[in-house]
Amino acid sequence: MATVLAESINVLGEKLEVCGTDPETGFYRDGCCNTGPEDRSAHVVCAVMTDEFLAYSRSRGNDLSTPMPANGFPGLRAGDAWCLCAARWQEAFEAGRAPRVKLRATHRLALKYCSLDDLKRHAIDLS
Repeated sequence: MATVLAESINVLGEKLEVCGTDPETGFYRDGCCNTGPEDRSAHVVCAVMTDEFLAYSRSRGNDLSTPMPANGFPGLRAGDAWCLCAARWQEAFEAGRAPRVKLRATHRLALKYCSLDDLKRHAIDLS
């Protein structure tokens, strides 16, 4: 059975842009924060990792820094762009530890969990 993706539209109503390819991100490891029915955690916020956020995520039980070769996961470092679970980004935002986001690469499904105003305040791609 083929995967059915949600329409690739960002939070600004435009075509979803690539989030990151080194390391390859996205639930479907396509470089984009695409989502579909299999993505139950909504990995839709394109965030640029910081040491502060990685430490926060580890403290919440989600270690994104440690490589897990068996799962094809290289481990993340500050500066890496990664499709985060929208609920985790919102949790980090409420704790004052949210990383910056690429709005043009953040899927519109993020708006189910996060406000556009909050995402915009953390945007790195608004001119």
